[in-house]
Amino acid sequence: MLSAILDAPIGTVVPAPSLLAGKWLSDGPAAERVGPYTRAVVSRARVAERADVRLAAEYAKAGARTVARLAPATRATVLERAAVLAADRRDEFARLLALELGKPVKDGRGELDRVADTLHVCAAEARRIGGDLLPVAGWARGVGNTALTYRAPAGVALAITPFNAPANLLAHKLGASFAAGNSTVVKAPPQAPAVSAALVALLLEAGAPEESVQLLHGGGDVGAALCAAPEVAVISFTGSAETGAAVARAAGAKRLVLELGGNAATIVCEDADLAEAARVCARTGYTNSGQSCISVQRVYVARECFDTFVDLLTKEVAALRVGDPLDPGTDVGSMVDERAAARVLNWATEAAGGGARITVGGTRDGATLAPTVVAGPRADADVVTREVFGALVAVLPYDSFESVLRTCNTSRFGLQAGLFTRDLERILTAWRELEVGGLVVNGSSNFRLDHVPFGGVKDSGFGRESPRCMVEDYTVIKTLLVRGLSIWGDQ
Repeated sequence: MLSAILDAPIGTVVPAPSLLAGKWLSDGPAAERVGPYTRAVVSRARVAERADVRLAAEYAKAGARTVARLAPATRATVLERAAVLAADRRDEFARLLALELGKPVKDGRGELDRVADTLHVCAAEARRIGGDLLPVAGWARGVGNTALTYRAPAGVALAITPFNAPANLLAHKLGASFAAGNSTVVKAPPQAPAVSAALVALLLEAGAPEESVQLLHGGGDVGAALCAAPEVAVISFTGSAETGAAVARAAGAKRLVLELGGNAATIVCEDADLAEAARVCARTGYTNSGQSCISVQRVYVARECFDTFVDLLTKEVAALRVGDPLDPGTDVGSMVDERAAARVLNWATEAAGGGARITVGGTRDGATLAPTVVAGPRADADVVTREVFGALVAVLPYDSFESVLRTCNTSRFGLQAGLFTRDLERILTAWRELEVGGLVVNGSSNFRLDHVPFGGVKDSGFGRESPRCMVEDYTVIKTLLVRGLSIWGDQ
């Protein structure tokens, strides 16, 4: 199935079958994905029906024991093979990402490099799973007893993935779940069904048993039904704050890892290298057309440097190459659809009507929004207060470091922030005071290492996504208490 998806000739409709109870299924109700750049049908997904959800949940529950019985070394070997396959097929995956999402192929190749790294890290975490000898003899009632723990698979994990990085974010969820010894049900994003199917097929081709993963396509109704399924023990969801709340309501008393929206701020202090800061913000503010929860959205610049920085950023952004995502030289491709591009352009226009300046961009062609810089918007403008999730960066001046920290914290989101400064005191103060899950120093908000804990606070969710943290979320601690037996003796 992996070759059938990845090797489909350009110009043909790529299949995105579902994987249910060990069988790839193409027959049944279908949804077509129109490529945002090509404006033609690029893939066709087999949409799940109500009976499919029930079958998937029951099959996953029955198959969980098979996966749990695999030795951690066996799971690690499968994941390492999958990592090698991902690296070998990076160009084909990148082409499919370009077709389904308008993501430039060079960004798609970068995403597959991260997929390979993520799967290697998941393999390493599978090898680390173990337990503890607890110090029960340190308390009087524990003398003469022994207590041990180990991490057992949770059972059935549900992975609900977004469109913006469908390969890497699925690798995080599926890779960590398999490393932990769970069976996994994947609910794919409607915008990237073929990419999702290809990654699932890749894991199976690497040697994962058929009981380890199932794949369903569909909309929010499918996701809600899966969340409510009693067979599901843990849910990992990446998406908007509003949908995350709906996931939590549908899930009830289940373990949740929610990586939700963002409104990322980057602070540029007066001691920063302004040219380097502008270059980094331009490069990371428009990657994937700004469709990242940690994409540079709000840049706060010390007032005495504001005009200089705006000029530098504008020149850097104007130099970005916009166009065909299949062209290796393209920096910025299309947004996910025309509605998304129109929304972001409308927010930019409204900001300009409130006194801001659009220094570059401010136009669109279908789903392709020209990279846009909005300088000096009002503090209550949508481009400042809401999650843009598009090819737009807003730049605002600030008067003191203390005030800019307070301003950044007014957002209801708190995922990640960036800071350009050489002042160690400011770095430590920002790390302590900013209400975010992570701070990147001398870099923008849009930087992530896949093996480092990642996640937010406030409306950006809870839990942390990295293989180590996710393995902990996907496992449960089981305790063994043996009375009358102790290495410390009875006294």
